[in-house]
Amino acid sequence: MDSTLQSFERLLTIMDELREKCPWDKEQTPESIRPLTIEETYELSDAILDKDLSGIRKELGDLLLHIVFYAKIAAEQKAFDMKGVIDGLCDKLVYRHPHVFGDAEAANAGEVIKSWEQLKLTEKDGNKTVLSGVPKTLPALIKAQRVQSKARAVGFDWEKREQVWDKVHEELAELQQEIDSMNKDNMEAEFGDLLFSIVNAARLYKIDPETALERTNKKFISRFGYLEQKTIKQGRPLTEMTLAEMNGIWEEAKAAEKGEKK
Repeated sequence: MDSTLQSFERLLTIMDELREKCPWDKEQTPESIRPLTIEETYELSDAILDKDLSGIRKELGDLLLHIVFYAKIAAEQKAFDMKGVIDGLCDKLVYRHPHVFGDAEAANAGEVIKSWEQLKLTEKDGNKTVLSGVPKTLPALIKAQRVQSKARAVGFDWEKREQVWDKVHEELAELQQEIDSMNKDNMEAEFGDLLFSIVNAARLYKIDPETALERTNKKFISRFGYLEQKTIKQGRPLTEMTLAEMNGIWEEAKAAEKGEKK
């Protein structure tokens, strides 16, 4: 623990030095750092999906730098400092875990989540409504998952998870009706409803839709890369190949993947 505290103190000291002496660091504001923070978060996400422990360690360090940076700027403005950030977090964790630090009981993770959301509504600076804590700028797929999870925490959910498939089929049928009429605005609305219901199904079956979609993205990129490399070796551009020819190579890529998994 002592060595960890020493390392953290060293980081804070370095941040002070950078803010005082580095021309670039001097100019930064929360607004200028924000895009970099988002990029670092996605880089951490990539490392997690790749199960790259070394990469996770590195990206966590980059994110920690950003946290310290924001706190340093706020301290200069006499708004808050790093101590305030940490103390606030510690107080929140203790308050929201009465089953650990108090007399309450929680038999499973579901009860913990339900208690967590209810406690957030009672905090002085907490969320005033169930969904108010969902960031407006979250990507739509992740936002759908978060609002559904928060609604579930207060009891608004399907009685049986199998019921969600009726909703998926219902939304698919409604989308098909709008496609038949070619009303673009209504098609977009119904497509959104269909996606929302599929995200709901993923949640109920404990599948992370973002991770699932990213796995498919990587699979498509890998297979398409195989297709491109094969055509390069043949000296033929993709634009001059028939769809049937490309599909044939695509099936080769799929077979090659299966061979690698054996």
